Amino acid sequence: MKSAAENLSPTRVKLNVEVTLDELKPNIDAAYKAVAEQIQVPGFRKGKVPARIVDQRVGRGYVLETAINEGLNDWYQQAVAETGIRPLSRPDVEISEVPDPAATEGELKFTVEVDVRPEIELPDYENLKVEVAAAEAGDDDVQTALDELRGRFGTLKPVERPAAAEDFLTIDISANVGDEEVDSASGLSYQVGSGTMLEGMDEAVTGLSAGEESVFETKLAGGEHAGETASVTVKVTAVKERELPEADDDFAQLASEFDTIDELRGDLAKQASQSKVVSQGVEARDKVLDKLVELVEVPVPDSVVTEQVDAHFNPANSEHAADEDHDTEEHRAEVKANTERAFKNEVILDAIADKEEIGVSQSELIEYLVTTAGQYGMDPNQFAQIMDQSGQVPMMVGEVRRRKALAAVLGKAEVTDSEGNAVDLSEFVRPLDEEPAEASEVLEAADSDASDVVPSDDPASVKF
Repeated sequence: MKSAAENLSPTRVKLNVEVTLDELKPNIDAAYKAVAEQIQVPGFRKGKVPARIVDQRVGRGYVLETAINEGLNDWYQQAVAETGIRPLSRPDVEISEVPDPAATEGELKFTVEVDVRPEIELPDYENLKVEVAAAEAGDDDVQTALDELRGRFGTLKPVERPAAAEDFLTIDISANVGDEEVDSASGLSYQVGSGTMLEGMDEAVTGLSAGEESVFETKLAGGEHAGETASVTVKVTAVKERELPEADDDFAQLASEFDTIDELRGDLAKQASQSKVVSQGVEARDKVLDKLVELVEVPVPDSVVTEQVDAHFNPANSEHAADEDHDTEEHRAEVKANTERAFKNEVILDAIADKEEIGVSQSELIEYLVTTAGQYGMDPNQFAQIMDQSGQVPMMVGEVRRRKALAAVLGKAEVTDSEGNAVDLSEFVRPLDEEPAEASEVLEAADSDASDVVPSDDPASVKF
């Protein structure tokens, strides 16, 4: 078989494929056998009908068509391997020449057009310069952390005054669309300013005392009347404020392993500083990626954008079904921009991973599996099984590899804070050197040999 790739654009390739009659012969023989199993001819057992009789009954052209259809994917995959392209879309196939199976010579010729991952030229990404916010934790940060901790041990007490921000209310509400009551509830708990209920609720309840009510209009977000404007009546039946415990040694002993409030404050200061450093690392990582995208021209195939935008707004896609109500030109433009940016990120980071010869170890894949399982609230073993059975492990390997590539660039970057101080992110980008305790269990559950994990060229790995 001969194959050659012709670049139609930076993201689209045309494959010219030629299959000789000798190479096609096994497929033709298999096609005759398959057709013979499907027809009944008096005097011949099923599956034993000679080729000449099959030709008489269904025609030689049908047999040849069957042979070609059965072999096209294999020849296409072989052409992909020979030319080294990385397909991103479904191939468009056009057959230009078909050999006569009765002849001794001839060729099957066809072309394939397919979108491919573009080849890019990486810039010098050594010592990229980025600036992040200063990370010094002040007294206000410590006090905020202490107040949050006190809030976990706070108690609610009724107050005889109008509701204010952060108060906790007990409310009754009812919603009407026109003259029809569409929903109602009693005895609900709501914190003023939380924004967890209807839009306009905070403004309506602020200033109300127990026994008072207010009416406001809002757009309903769910249910059969989603998107409609409703008139909502809210009645406050109780106003409570949170009373925080005193920040003293007794509280330190209650809320932590420390004996004194000074020790607790010292630990909170340490945690605040560590949190600031992590924030610096996240900010630096994002800015380094922004610089890479600015430095590299990455063409994005239209098919990738179209597929992702359609999937986002397709009501059949349960994850994004609600977006059907928000299918606006502005929202589509936003999804399109996000898709293009995600594609560029992947292409650039994959290229860096190739250049840096970055691989993915067993422990790194397992750490990612365990972390992701936790984000979904799932058992790591169960999550690993689902990923393995659905063929998603190569995609996860690609994600881990790209994260390592970005960490490698960040490790070489020159990072300073807004006050001109050098920022040490060595802890933030340090390589993983210990395998999580759950590793062997997750691998056993996944029934997958992750010790030989390598980067995948599977088109599924570029779906975001």
